[in-house]
Amino acid sequence: MSAGAMRERVTLQVPVRTPDGAGGADVTWNDVATVWASVMALSGRERPAGERMEARRRLQVLIRYRSDVTAAKRLLWQGRVLDIRTMCDIDGKRHTLMIDCEEGGQ
Repeated sequence: MSAGAMRERVTLQVPVRTPDGAGGADVTWNDVATVWASVMALSGRERPAGERMEARRRLQVLIRYRSDVTAAKRLLWQGRVLDIRTMCDIDGKRHTLMIDCEEGGQ
């Protein structure tokens, strides 16, 4: 993939758990890196979430290869939270990383 095809900016975030004093933990998200990406919508659906319908969209994000991308992290794109589902080194040469995401996380 050429650099010109990556026209979007996405931010990789990592969860940070802080004890809440009641035996649980509060989760906040810290930025790791902001990188150039190509973002494509793959599909969308709605599902019941309590009293309302919740829209979820699957997206494919292509970035330059990074070894620190895992399903425990998430991406931010245009103010939207993208939960990382899977990732794949598409050429096997650590050049481009394809990340399957689902929009709508917290």
